[in-house]
Amino acid sequence: MTDQGEEPDPFEIPINGALDLHTFQPKDVRGLLPDYLEECMKRGIFNVRVIHGKGTGMLRETVHSILGRLSYVESYRLAGEEAGGWGATIVTMRQADPGK
Repeated sequence: MTDQGEEPDPFEIPINGALDLHTFQPKDVRGLLPDYLEECMKRGIFNVRVIHGKGTGMLRETVHSILGRLSYVESYRLAGEEAGGWGATIVTMRQADPGK
């Protein structure tokens, strides 16, 4: 447990192509999502599932807003029912052209 005013100890997020935002504060998503996607690309993961939940849709809107501004995001869409339906977003990132 931490005293008031102290930051909690950082913990490592598994980089496996699925990011579950349920365990994070909404204010942390703006920095977390781009960092996670960049790390996925470094590891050769170009398709990522972002789990934001269904709820009121505020977190989904935040996620989509962030994704829409990232130049390396090729496309994103709500997941199919087998992958979480409208509680998750599938993100496809651009792969670098090996000829460049």
